[in-house]
Amino acid sequence: MSKKKTLPILEKISVTGIAAEGKAIAKYNEMAVFIPFVVPGDVVDVQLTRKRNRYAEGIAIRFHQYAPQRAKAFCEHYGVCGGCKWQILSYSEQIRYKQQQVADHLLRIGKISLPEISPILGSEKTQFYRNKLEYTFSNKRWLTPEEIQSGLAFDQMNALGFHIPGMFDKVLDIKQCFLQAEPSNSIRLEIKKICLENQYAFFDLKNQQGFMRNLIIRTSTTGEVMLIVVFYEDHPEKRDALLNCIAEKFPEITSLLYIINSKANDTITDQTVHVFKGKDHIFEEMEGLKFKIGPKSFYQTNSEQAYRLYQIVRDFADLTGEERVYDLYTGTGTIACFVSRKAKQVIGIEYVPEAVADAETNAEINGVTNALFFAGDMKDILNQNFIEKYGRPDVIITDPPRTGMHSDVVDAILLAAPQRIVYVSCNPATQARDLNLLDKKYQTTKIQPVDMFPHTYHVENVVLLNVR
Repeated sequence: MSKKKTLPILEKISVTGIAAEGKAIAKYNEMAVFIPFVVPGDVVDVQLTRKRNRYAEGIAIRFHQYAPQRAKAFCEHYGVCGGCKWQILSYSEQIRYKQQQVADHLLRIGKISLPEISPILGSEKTQFYRNKLEYTFSNKRWLTPEEIQSGLAFDQMNALGFHIPGMFDKVLDIKQCFLQAEPSNSIRLEIKKICLENQYAFFDLKNQQGFMRNLIIRTSTTGEVMLIVVFYEDHPEKRDALLNCIAEKFPEITSLLYIINSKANDTITDQTVHVFKGKDHIFEEMEGLKFKIGPKSFYQTNSEQAYRLYQIVRDFADLTGEERVYDLYTGTGTIACFVSRKAKQVIGIEYVPEAVADAETNAEINGVTNALFFAGDMKDILNQNFIEKYGRPDVIITDPPRTGMHSDVVDAILLAAPQRIVYVSCNPATQARDLNLLDKKYQTTKIQPVDMFPHTYHVENVVLLNVR
């Protein structure tokens, strides 16, 4: 058996920039070295973990110098949990690098002529800004480096928290998360306490067995709280005992739901949701509009920043009241309803039928009578027959998933030939690819980055395209 080659330690490497997936980058003899949990300006010794001809990956094992813009991590789980990787970077530097990331992607991948990029719109809240979090129960919790080095044996191996990046069966037990405001942390900790006291079996992800599986907490600016408890096995007596305890302890929960999910993955889109107490939904509000959010509904996870994002979308659309607007990937119809007051008609298209049902409800709740919604695959619905039947759009608003738009959807947009396209993206790389495809008929005229997720490398970007 051949021995695994020991990779070298690079000494006193200067970190120079930010790279993909929250890592930083340094140069060593013209080779790019990608390092997590460091920031530009740090000088470190790096233990290489992977080496190729033109790049390497490694971890910092010693700091010789800390960058002046480095911030102190505020979360005790930093460096182990996969979230909030940029919390050691001051927020002003975070948004500066996000602005740079947008520019780099649009220029390098898009390869199109660009206007000046507007300064990124930072988030007023940099902690407790999320309205949704998902947790996992596990009977094999991840041990921290300190616990491993202690040499102790741990009897209690149950965890309720987040998956360790790249390890599907390892979960970090979370004591406090700074992403979602109370009662989120208190609910999670109380549920864990009850389960431990009553010896409820935490899920075994590898062997697919156990009672407690997942936990989803949704909140809104209206003060409503939705709790979804996902069980792997159905034990009515245990289930009801747990849910009754939580309902009594947290009367602020307005929607207490549960799911029995015995399939191989955690997705709930194909699962039956049961109402234990309260309503099957909560509401979000924006400019007097109310949006119904069900357990399977998509809604921007930073509610306050979503409002500012939608204002930009509406401004870019430049509606006079005479336009027909197509809202692609409409979700629960939030953008469609938001722009409807200034449009002649809005047509929303969305893949998830439950989301379309919520969109129709949202339109009804808000007295929106000039909106139509259709469920199905975008590339199958948006064709010449659809355009001929419902009318050619003057404006198209598109807000696709991270993978961007299917090439057939791009072709359909070119066929529809709107005067303006407002493209909202959570992934500037795939947005840049799509802008390149649209460039033959459309010119990019406005670019506005928006930070929806402080302390992460993710950035939202809104682009206006005008017909040439």
